[in-house]
Amino acid sequence: MAGSKKPLVVITRKLPDQVETRMRELFDARLNLEDRPMTQPELVAAIREADVLVPTITDRIDAALIEQAGPNLRLIANYGNGVDNIDVAAAAAKGITVTNTPNVLNEDTADMTMALMLAVPRRLTEGAEILKDDGKWAGWSPTWMLGRRIWGKRLGIVGMGRIGTAVARRAKAFGLSIHYHNRHRVAPMIEDELEATYWDSLDQMLARMDIISVNCPSTPATFHLLSARRLALLQPSAFIVNTARGDIVDEDALIEMLEQGKLAGAGLDVFEHEPAVNKKLVKLAAQGKVVILPHMGSATIEGRIDMGEKVIINIRTLFDGHRPPDRVIPRKV
Repeated sequence: MAGSKKPLVVITRKLPDQVETRMRELFDARLNLEDRPMTQPELVAAIREADVLVPTITDRIDAALIEQAGPNLRLIANYGNGVDNIDVAAAAAKGITVTNTPNVLNEDTADMTMALMLAVPRRLTEGAEILKDDGKWAGWSPTWMLGRRIWGKRLGIVGMGRIGTAVARRAKAFGLSIHYHNRHRVAPMIEDELEATYWDSLDQMLARMDIISVNCPSTPATFHLLSARRLALLQPSAFIVNTARGDIVDEDALIEMLEQGKLAGAGLDVFEHEPAVNKKLVKLAAQGKVVILPHMGSATIEGRIDMGEKVIINIRTLFDGHRPPDRVIPRKV
């Protein structure tokens, strides 16, 4: 890009200062200093004049919006791993490249998954709340605040990709037996390392596990993958943890099962209708039946900076005349 006009890069949300500073140095970067989500008219204006749009998962870049893209738009560089917020096929049809930021959030998300896997059975948030209420704690008692041991339990991982594998490594260290369901069986060396059991039938795996961890991507094929029928296969003593995407689980069915005591608990970092959170889930959280977090599984300083660096590399590579390393190919229907 040396000696050429800098591309106009419109960034839809506030990014870490280190990332924004670098973008200002390299590009004609238009920042969102207020960190206010763009309105639909603002997104339309941005996509009409930008050379590059840098959206996040909170921006809906659908076919109708892409159809209004100006002639200069060459790249939609998503600041995030998942691209379920972008109609990749519609972008490809207009000759617009889409990129994402894979492989930089695996460990952070796996950490949060493990944290929820501990927090729910061991009732950590309930215990923390007790100490906020002066005088409510009378001291240690042999039968008070009893939770469930996770050592020796069976963990069923739905989606054994990079994040699922990272979760499995942590869980194995905590003494859990690793089971998984995936579109394809993982390499034998990974199975051997993790002593993992593969299930080609998701139904059969669900019925036998103590904890289920959802780690697959959100696609049309995984929408409500854990449907009411499949959730009903879980044992009443089972726990479910979801740090992937909310729409993979039928949230209404999950809530009903938790209300009726047909599941021991759930740990959720994502929700089906984000940013809205079902009030019934909030009530269940107050009752100690679920731990809910505001989509913070990947929220580390290091991870956010790494994401920004990937966005920058993708932009520079494209405008240097090469294929960006994180180009997303439209899924075949």
